[in-house]
Amino acid sequence: MKKTVNREHQAWYLYDFGNSAYAAVVLLAIYSAYFKNGVVGGAEGSRLWGVSVGIAMLVVAIAAPILGAIADFSALKKKFLFIFSLMTWIFTALLFFVEKGDIFTGMLFFILAEIGYRSGQVFYNSLLPEIATPAEIGRVSGKGWAIGSLGGIIALFILLPPIVIFKGTTLPVRLAFPFTALFFAIFTIPAYRWIKERANARELPEGENYLTIGFKRFAHTLRSARRFKEFGKFMISFLIYNDGILMTLNFAAIIGAVLYGMTQTQMIIFMIIVQVTSVIGAYLFAIIGEKVGYKKSLVYAILGMAGAIIWMIFNQTLVGFFVIGALAGFALTGVQSLSRTMIGIFSPKGQSAEFFGIFSAVGRTSSFIGPTVYGFLALWAARFFENERNMNALLAEQAGQRVAIISILLFLFTGLFLLLTVDEKKAIQESEDYLLEEGNGG
Repeated sequence: MKKTVNREHQAWYLYDFGNSAYAAVVLLAIYSAYFKNGVVGGAEGSRLWGVSVGIAMLVVAIAAPILGAIADFSALKKKFLFIFSLMTWIFTALLFFVEKGDIFTGMLFFILAEIGYRSGQVFYNSLLPEIATPAEIGRVSGKGWAIGSLGGIIALFILLPPIVIFKGTTLPVRLAFPFTALFFAIFTIPAYRWIKERANARELPEGENYLTIGFKRFAHTLRSARRFKEFGKFMISFLIYNDGILMTLNFAAIIGAVLYGMTQTQMIIFMIIVQVTSVIGAYLFAIIGEKVGYKKSLVYAILGMAGAIIWMIFNQTLVGFFVIGALAGFALTGVQSLSRTMIGIFSPKGQSAEFFGIFSAVGRTSSFIGPTVYGFLALWAARFFENERNMNALLAEQAGQRVAIISILLFLFTGLFLLLTVDEKKAIQESEDYLLEEGNGG
């Protein structure tokens, strides 16, 4: 049994290893900056990037809870995982054809790739409670984040030399996208072959189909929410602080390009540094979580992230931005990994995909709000400084970015304040009580 479980762990880690290449290349280091500067240009590029991210997140927010309920009922988590991963591979590869001025296709292909990526994460995360015991779930989650970050590092290391050597042409940048799709696809194979779903498919009642079942199960979960008060409080806090995390991730490349004039090469190096510290952060926060409690560790991670953002507001140097990126990388993987661990612990047995679907819906809702607010705020402030303060276009855009960065802090601290009200032990007890009541026909 130990050998099988370890192999499942390894396959689960390798999926993260592959999909982290997508996050590193498309979201963080290459496509976001390429779309903003190479496809659109100017402050409008920031706004349209925020809109693109927001649309994708809104679609996932609506669909994820229903799909999660269907996956739990039908025991088809792996099949859903493969379908949405395939969607990501196809549309990531198609980003190769996006060139200057191709704003519509640049947004469309990215939105579809992002929907596949984020939806796939619902089912990937929901497999965690099936392959790990409650005692090891934090360690497995943290190790997944760490190994996943290594995938992003390796992908960027492979892509950096051609971008440096053939500087001045967009071809090596555009070739990065089909390469990323292939990289992701290859490392999905072990998960599809080795991970075993332990849930049993249930028979469809007469006159029902999976879609109606999905809506009914989700409605049942919402009605049962009164039994999960601590889970509900955690979800509200997560919705808010997760905004701050994802706003930082989605706009890191744009911030670097606008405030510090970072080139594509410098951005890739920056993201490699962020990914390296992410590996360290994921491992350490998993250990800290087991020692002092996951909620307390999450508080530390959010405070570390807030510290990095405060520093960024006042920082004026490129070297300082690299150091800030290292600190942010260390903290943000702790926030993401510990949040995922807490959902795995709070979820009743047999309903992991359903609860991770809600988790994803909340996360994607915040992702819709945050990047859209950031993009519009950056553009509004840039126009204000240019028209009302008579700044030149570049200085106005830089001032607009700093105003938008402040909004990240507001989300982080508001979410942190609400997190402090969550009772971790009570949340676990609520899950156990729910299973007992359901088992007794309650």
